[in-house]
Amino acid sequence: MNVTTDLSFTHLVLQASVPVQLIMLILALLSVMSWYWIFRKIFQIRDARRRTDAFEASFWQGSDLETLARLTESRLQHAGPMELVFLAAWREFLRQRSRSLDSAAALESVRRAMRAAYQREMDELEAHLAFLASTGSVAPYIGLLGTVWGIMNSFRGLANMTSATLSHVAPGIAEALIATAIGLFAAIPAAVAYNHFTHDIERLSVRIETFMEELTNLLQRQLR
Repeated sequence: MNVTTDLSFTHLVLQASVPVQLIMLILALLSVMSWYWIFRKIFQIRDARRRTDAFEASFWQGSDLETLARLTESRLQHAGPMELVFLAAWREFLRQRSRSLDSAAALESVRRAMRAAYQREMDELEAHLAFLASTGSVAPYIGLLGTVWGIMNSFRGLANMTSATLSHVAPGIAEALIATAIGLFAAIPAAVAYNHFTHDIERLSVRIETFMEELTNLLQRQLR
């Protein structure tokens, strides 16, 4: 018996039922968008870490805070998250010092300014991570839905046959399983990238929070 059934990936996708094809299209779009944000986040987090390293090295070399603030303002478009937190603190420090408030109130205002700048930077770094998390958790179930739908169609087709062989069942099941494969292809990189980026951002946030405490101590000594 000559088996001429084409089980190539392209043929199975093209011959799948319309609902399964729509599910495959959704998963393909999710995969493309996931890879787009994965590459964007790789460069964004790497750049933030590099700029933080450079600024931290300059800060602890003993540079004058006012000089460092002027340098940060001159290159504001290229400043990293730690630099922007420092600049927000320094600007608020100058405002509070000009008002001659007591040191406790001035420091509290500086802390609020730093915390606001810190939150803005963290929100920027964490943007679109929720999309990766959602893709990693939902895409396998979307693929499974396509698989279930495809297998149901295969068995419905067999209901009208008096005798069914593996050659009759295999194409329908194969095209159904492709939906699960595409779902896993979309989910696995998104889940791995989400966990990796979350870890990197958490480490960077700890560094910035530690810097905020150390900067608060320096400004407190200047107020005294």
